[in-house]
Amino acid sequence: MSEEPGSEDPRHEDPPREDPRHEDPLRDDPWGSPDDEVVWEAALPLLRAHPYLGPVVERVGPVRLPPPDPRPFRALARAIVFQQLAGRAAATIWGRVEGALDAQVTPEGLAATADQDLRAAGLSRGKLAALRDLAARSADLDLAGLADRPDAEVVDLLTSVRGIGPWTARMHLIFELRRPDVWPVLDLVVRGGWARIHRLPEAPSAGALAPLADDLRPWRSAVAWYCWRVIDTRMELDPPLNPESP
Repeated sequence: MSEEPGSEDPRHEDPPREDPRHEDPLRDDPWGSPDDEVVWEAALPLLRAHPYLGPVVERVGPVRLPPPDPRPFRALARAIVFQQLAGRAAATIWGRVEGALDAQVTPEGLAATADQDLRAAGLSRGKLAALRDLAARSADLDLAGLADRPDAEVVDLLTSVRGIGPWTARMHLIFELRRPDVWPVLDLVVRGGWARIHRLPEAPSAGALAPLADDLRPWRSAVAWYCWRVIDTRMELDPPLNPESP
């Protein structure tokens, strides 16, 4: 899988099939860090009442996410580095990038580091250009102020940066800003998880999936998390009481 941003649009990236959240699907609980935080508990009554999601929620428990990074520039820089790479390879490159920056993952730290040092850390030309663009535009974007902006505005602002596409912007909304109603239909694992939960013969397209969780608003971020979980853990599901597809 190429690590370069998409060739048709330099701002677009395809969602990776493997990323830091999906590193090892054979583990019993790949989301089980003791540092994880329980979030969106108010979603549980609605999701437990759902005929297909309910059994998954009962088995898995509430949504748990890693603590957000209080440094939004670092969080976005890390997201760019991790794009389209398997978790272990991405983590190795990210560690080398942090080393090249002397752990100063800031616009200033990036500006003070030569291209050759960052390329030697394993960055592709595309990702290096994306990091440079993020650094150059971070003040205008007011990254710290994203928490106060509506979801659609955050996506618009972030996707104006080279190398950040809609998928990365929505992951930032979910994992860093804790937005509860993000529906990342571009994510292949979400689509696969939805298909498994609903016993569908194949995953729906992004366009087909978009309206299917409307009855689960305003908690579609939680729905996405459970879709990830059933794929990550290779969860075996019993046949539904009503065999008809939803």
